[in-house]
Amino acid sequence: MATKPHDWNASIIKEFRANEGKVGGFFAGKPVLLLHHAGAKSGTERVNPLMYRKEGDKYAVFASKGGAPEPPAWYLNLEANPEVQVQVLGDRFTARARTATPEEKPELWRTMTAEWPAYDEYQQKTERQIPVVILERA
Repeated sequence: MATKPHDWNASIIKEFRANEGKVGGFFAGKPVLLLHHAGAKSGTERVNPLMYRKEGDKYAVFASKGGAPEPPAWYLNLEANPEVQVQVLGDRFTARARTATPEEKPELWRTMTAEWPAYDEYQQKTERQIPVVILERA
């Protein structure tokens, strides 16, 4: 079992690609996408497996980092470089990332935490407001 975050992500990405977007373990039975994004400083391509919520033709992901005091690096990368590639099952497409507006966030948060209550626990662990990111097809 992978113990470092990079190794853990790499093993999930490998499993995702080998099984047409389906993964087990921590993400078993949950909707997972691969987010391809550019590093804020380096411009180097990064890939993160993330749980998502589909809303019409948009995808919502949550920058929780398990309730850490700082946001995940991928979120900072999206702020700097919002043009991304998203892979959902066998579908890979270009998208633009943006933080959900204050009007959008409550409903997205409510529906996601109904499926994955841990997000409420993550919010309780941190003083920062966990952002919800909308991925819109380009």
